Amino acid sequence: MADLAKLPVTVITGFLGSGKTTLISHLMQNPGGKRLAVVVNEFGDVGVDGEILKGCAIPDCPAENILELANGCICCTVADDFIPTIQALMALDPRPEHILIETSGLALPKPLLKAFDWPDIRSKITVDGVIALADAEAVAAGRFAPNVEAVDAQRLADDSIDHETPLSEVFEDQISCADIVLLTKPDLAGPEGVAKAKEIIAAEAPRPIPVIEVAEGAVDPRVILGLEAAAEDDMDARPSHHDGVPEHDHEDFDSTVVEIPELTDPTELVSRIEELARSQNILRVKGYAAVAGKPMRLLVQAVGARVRHQYDRPWKPGEDRAGRLVVIAEHDDVDPAAIAAILNPAREAAE
Repeated sequence: MADLAKLPVTVITGFLGSGKTTLISHLMQNPGGKRLAVVVNEFGDVGVDGEILKGCAIPDCPAENILELANGCICCTVADDFIPTIQALMALDPRPEHILIETSGLALPKPLLKAFDWPDIRSKITVDGVIALADAEAVAAGRFAPNVEAVDAQRLADDSIDHETPLSEVFEDQISCADIVLLTKPDLAGPEGVAKAKEIIAAEAPRPIPVIEVAEGAVDPRVILGLEAAAEDDMDARPSHHDGVPEHDHEDFDSTVVEIPELTDPTELVSRIEELARSQNILRVKGYAAVAGKPMRLLVQAVGARVRHQYDRPWKPGEDRAGRLVVIAEHDDVDPAAIAAILNPAREAAE
């Protein structure tokens, strides 16, 4: 059982676009009586998730309780970024009662757990639990390898065969490390898709793990906060593809930032992102755009060819209305010039 004198931390991990920010926004609005703080680890230098969460700030989780670590994996920058960030949150007055850490969709959770063993913080905080979010439709569709069914059949037939892609390894490591799995967007997957996703998760899990269907991040905080898992003391039960590897990196993935001019119609950008997903095999797009005649900023988030956009806040006085999008893909699929030519054809033509 966890030491109740320690500050509990919940690590929220999950595949790209699985709904981590939506979940944290819901927890901020429904904290279950807890005073929360949030650490957001972004991939790429446009702080989309942090901006969204600061817009959801309430007295029990004010904007100053939300800190961002951008353009670097937490577990790769422990001494320089992670430890000082945790110490800064612990020094707040009033002190947070629970910290939520939203990892990058590319992050491996186990190396992060090892960071909690650092002497500077081990005696002061504990990992209350690891929550993995899995997009039901994406899992059911088998988007973690070029041919998931064939790879799974080979793995079941011969344990020595390893044909996982990097995305598959990320997914499997996140499930293996989890105390609870939240299966998101079940409405898009449908009953059959949800059932298939649960089968896949059960096959990957190293031990029985609760799997809960969640729509729009709406989950009772009592279900996922206060688990007292003390995960930092339970590492052997959380196997990883990278066990025994002294260091890890994210060279399998890369990102590029594209600036886009003011739009006439958001559907123009949606069409470009859909084309990008088809032609460049990108994984994720997120960022902002300006729409002519609209005083509100357009928030854009995409997983593959599935694009969502909404107006999130007014443009600030004097703020540059030019848009910026982060595009994430596996390393070999990132062609900055080709990506920019699709997302901002006018600029590419001018150059």
